[in-house]
Amino acid sequence: MTCMDVAAHAQPFHAGRARIAVLFLHGFNSSPHTLREWAELTADAGYRVALPRLPGHGTDWRELDATGWRDWYACAERELLTLAAACDQVFVVGHSMGGTLALRLAEHHPGSVAGLILVNPGLIASRLQRLAPLASRVVPTWPSGNHDVARPGTPRHGYERTPLRAASSILRLFADVRASLDLVTCPLLVFRSAEDHVVPGSSTDYLRSHVSSEDIAVSELARSYHVATLDYDREQVFSGSLAFIASHSH
Repeated sequence: MTCMDVAAHAQPFHAGRARIAVLFLHGFNSSPHTLREWAELTADAGYRVALPRLPGHGTDWRELDATGWRDWYACAERELLTLAAACDQVFVVGHSMGGTLALRLAEHHPGSVAGLILVNPGLIASRLQRLAPLASRVVPTWPSGNHDVARPGTPRHGYERTPLRAASSILRLFADVRASLDLVTCPLLVFRSAEDHVVPGSSTDYLRSHVSSEDIAVSELARSYHVATLDYDREQVFSGSLAFIASHSH
């Protein structure tokens, strides 16, 4: 695979022309694959759907290493503004770092985000993540831990190696979003795995205590690990999100 090739599982997905839209944002060192089934079900339910491939993902880890959080956010922002210009309402879905990007969209474009649906969103770095800036001075990558799924046989969806320079950029994204969480006022539905080996549960706790939203619901995922959208509780995520959108759309 060359750096210009995009893996089949990482292709973006866009569907529908409805007036209510849902923007899906995948996580770091991941791909649209982790959200594709969810996005397709949402489109089948009658909504317009956008699931972009964030820059550097789904090709080669060296491409990801040349990107940073502002590149990923710029992609998410373009998709949001395109949908907002064509639709009456836009809901934003984010998994892991995609959830962090979704929160930043709500901070900077409050009039364009009707609601947020987040799955194990990142705001607080794990101990391993905090080592990335220092480690990046010594080695370019470390083994990827992105395949945190309890369900056996689930296909891998990211690079085998995590580029540390790009991983270090996530810490700056977390700090940027934490600083303005009080600007988030839209309804939120947060799915949190009971056991997550990538994002600490303190991220959701911090989110709940710092946003200004009055409508916040947290749903516990008892059997799933970090990538819950591919795990045992994915049906709970899918059905819960559709119910949330239906109850907040007009």
